[in-house]
This record gives sequence, C-alpha cells and structure tokens, in this order.
Amino acid sequence: MAHVQSFQPIADKKARILILGSMPGEASLAAGQYYAHAQNLFWRILGEVSGAGPAAPYAARAQALKTCGVALWDVLATCARAGSLDSAIDDATASANDFVSFYRAHPRIVQVFFNGAKAEACYRKHVLPLLTDGLGPSHYRRLPSTSPANASMSRTYKQRVWKQALRLALAGSGGAARPG
Repeated sequence: MAHVQSFQPIADKKARILILGSMPGEASLAAGQYYAHAQNLFWRILGEVSGAGPAAPYAARAQALKTCGVALWDVLATCARAGSLDSAIDDATASANDFVSFYRAHPRIVQVFFNGAKAEACYRKHVLPLLTDGLGPSHYRRLPSTSPANASMSRTYKQRVWKQALRLALAGSGGAARPG
C-alpha cells in the first residue's frame, strides 16, 4: 500500500468558498494537479462557473478559482492507499491537513463543499473536533463526488447539483447547514 501526500491548497485571502476532496488520486499525484483524471467532472463543472474549463492551462484554472473566491484543498495531508479509490484509504494512517492555521489565514471562508462522502467523513472525524471558539466556516454541504468511480449518479445530475450549489454560494446564499 502506497503512502501518499496531498498538495498545497489553491487559495488566497479573498476565498469565501472552500471545496474539499479527500486525497488526490493516482492521475492527480502523477500530474501534480488537482483532479487530473480525464473523466473527473471537477474542471468541467468549475470551468462553467469560473470561465476556465479543462482545456485551459492548470495555472489559469487555479487562478480562475481564486478570482471567483473559491479555494481548493484536501482534508487529508497523508494516508496509505492502494490505488485511487477513497474506499482504499487506510483510515488508521490518515492524517488531516492543518485547518486551524488555514482558517486563521483565510477568515472569509463561510462555505465548505465536500467533494463526496469520504471527504466529509474525514473532515468530521479529523478536523471538526479541533475547530473551537467559532473558528471555521458557518456552512457545510456534501456534494456528489465528481470522480468517475461515482457511477451511481449520472453525469448530468452531478453537474446540475454542483453548478446550482456553487452559483448560490457565489451569489451569497449558500443555504447549507452547520455540521452536527
């Protein structure tokens, strides 16, 4: 089982929305880019919202997210995992990124979108217990994973749910609840 490490966040001080995955897959790790698998819907969806789709250079896509007020990161800093699937993450080896420092450096973030169930579960287990005294965002929402491994939902459905959530959040009416 390979020991893998996530990337630095894509974020600047203006970020109001944070999108969290669990851990980059093999294609992303090999490319050194978030969501590099050709069949992952992430950049198609974010491209429609930010104006920089999957054909744009990676640096342009990252800048477009920042311009829109969107930050991107993974919940886990390191873990052992065979392959790319979230289900293959060895939970006993999972270590979260430093969200206390991240939220202190990015105090305008009010909305977190989880890219799938594993990202949300890892955040609830490893991050939420560390967020005290009102530190962190006020709204959280799990969205369907954009991964091609998430074949139980149609591409059209995933795209519609993501675009609707992002457009509402970017307009300032995120409408999601605090985690329980």
